[in-house]
Amino acid sequence: MIIDVHAHWGPWFFTGLETPLLEVMDRYGIDRAIVSAAEAVQYDPVAGNRALARFLETTDRLYGYVTVHPRRLAEAERDLRAYLPTGRFVGAKLHTDYSGSPIASPQTRDALAMLADLGCPALVHTWDTSVLDLAQACADLPGLRAIAGHMGAGGVRYAIEAANSCDRLYLEPCWSHAPAGRFAEVLAAVDDRQLLFGTDATLIDPASAFGAVAAARPSGETAERIAWRNAAELFGLQV
Repeated sequence: MIIDVHAHWGPWFFTGLETPLLEVMDRYGIDRAIVSAAEAVQYDPVAGNRALARFLETTDRLYGYVTVHPRRLAEAERDLRAYLPTGRFVGAKLHTDYSGSPIASPQTRDALAMLADLGCPALVHTWDTSVLDLAQACADLPGLRAIAGHMGAGGVRYAIEAANSCDRLYLEPCWSHAPAGRFAEVLAAVDDRQLLFGTDATLIDPASAFGAVAAARPSGETAERIAWRNAAELFGLQV
């Protein structure tokens, strides 16, 4: 069983894989994926969330993230209250760069507080030191469970520090670069109950994330936790 916690549905405004997500999942043996709508992340959260809700009715292999724009919180709250009860959406996605709302900004802190109150796990775009800001948000908001998307990208040492400071912060490995030993460094330093598998498909080919994890050679039980068990527990999935 493999659960991809960082995937996308729909086309990109720049180069990505042209193969539909479900075909990509079949190619790599990914059983389930939790996806945000590319339209919601890039352009219009309301329209993108609505389109994704319709698509999720056609497959049982995908679950959705409600994309939350921190500067449009009233709309985000309406979408969360509409879609989370359906059971097809299991978390929220925040892209801090596209929304112009850094993790430490008042807008994103308000968004994360709302998600903590709702008990909704959040996948948050992190880069370099911003992963430390996400850890601080988790410390300040006891109900918040957050995934550091890209585990800080080039700031992997900050990701390790962040995860070790709060057991409600999770790391997933996808990144557009693949430095040797990056995931192995995390695996050696972070509790394996805080590690998830994410690919950034269909923006990035899953081969990159698979290679990074495989090169780290996780043991049998740890490999199982990374591949699916931690994700199933975090999102309450029946698999």
